[in-house]
Amino acid sequence: MEAPVHIELAGKKVGPGQPLFVIAGPDVIESAEHALRHAALLADLCAKAGVPFVYKSSFDKANRTSGRSFRGPGLVEGLKVLARVKRELGVPVLTDVHEVAQVAQVAEVVDILQVPAFLCRQTDLVEAVARSGRGVNLKKGQFVSPRDIVHSARKAFAAGNPNVLVAERGSSFGYNNLVVDMRGFALMREAGLVTCFDATHSVQLPGGGEGVTAGERRFVSLLARSAAAAGTDALFAEVHEDPDHAPCDGPCMLTPAMFEATLKDVLSIRRALGHQA
Repeated sequence: MEAPVHIELAGKKVGPGQPLFVIAGPDVIESAEHALRHAALLADLCAKAGVPFVYKSSFDKANRTSGRSFRGPGLVEGLKVLARVKRELGVPVLTDVHEVAQVAQVAEVVDILQVPAFLCRQTDLVEAVARSGRGVNLKKGQFVSPRDIVHSARKAFAAGNPNVLVAERGSSFGYNNLVVDMRGFALMREAGLVTCFDATHSVQLPGGGEGVTAGERRFVSLLARSAAAAGTDALFAEVHEDPDHAPCDGPCMLTPAMFEATLKDVLSIRRALGHQA
């Protein structure tokens, strides 16, 4: 595979030589008002920084640690919320799907479909997402090496969709811990992939909180800066106005102020390396 010049997501070029592509939003949809408020705030921050922005939030967190954990409003109500974000704010949206049966309905609303990390090797799901004609955000599983994720990406390419972003979100390191190997960005680019860094999921401590996922928010900015230096094409960050009281992944999510500061640092590093902001 030859390294791509760029791919296209939500009408924007993404890849080497292109501006940083930013995906951000609360981990899970809590209400329409909550989503609209966060989408407007994040869109404004990204506009001030001069970078393209896509709003992310999940309608269903199907892989929670405990069956008692909050999962979200579900497919029908969640898509109504995402449709409002697009319609009222003019902001492109991204959400994840967990089953082939969800793909067609979700693709009617969203601009980018996300394949969750735990499902990145599920051939039928990857191919269905690719055939939707929407952009693809393929999360690299915690159990998959940078060299091996190319095989999952090729499933999407073979299904006729070249617009595949591959997101690094850390690799399992013993129990309840993830690490990020920054060499992975170079390896994936050498394999012809356009890359994204999922800065907030990478600081998870999976299952490390007595039946819930713990996290180390204080390391998000450090890892994002490192990924910028390593050459990531996109930044993924989950942001919440009150992460300490969020119903899902609160310990990993950034406040808006933390997100803004992190984004500024990432863009400064990119400029220092001669990349477009």
